Amino acid sequence: MEPVKQLKPGDKLPHFILNDENHQPVDISALTGRYLVLYFYLKDDTKGCVIEACSFRDSFRELVEAGAQVYGVSSDRPVTHARFRQKYQLPFSLLSDTAGELRKMLGVPSDWFGLIPGRVTYIFNPEGRLVKIFKSQISPQKHVEVALEVIRQNA
Repeated sequence: MEPVKQLKPGDKLPHFILNDENHQPVDISALTGRYLVLYFYLKDDTKGCVIEACSFRDSFRELVEAGAQVYGVSSDRPVTHARFRQKYQLPFSLLSDTAGELRKMLGVPSDWFGLIPGRVTYIFNPEGRLVKIFKSQISPQKHVEVALEVIRQNA
């Protein structure tokens, strides 16, 4: 995969395939026709990431009704994702970017001088074009609020 600078609104979602929590390959770039919310988080079962995942869980019905599909992405392995998903009853899949390839491809920024993977949400429209990038390490629950707002405004 060729790294790009950082995606900008209007850019097309690049082709990529990652394994989900069941070790099944998911070709995200083939999922068009609905809004796509990709939220990048640090690590399964850490405080902020639990808050973020549970906020997406709690708003999942609203997101689906608004025409969205949701995927969480971190560098954790599928087996860790499976435990995390089950423990918090997450209704969406978690993708394993173990080598950080997708982070590099999308240009997901790091935090704290590159020491911590960035907490960033990307929202793509049904045609696969980037609509919004939202970054906040300290407000994990705000990611779902922004995603819903953007989807409702653009629908």
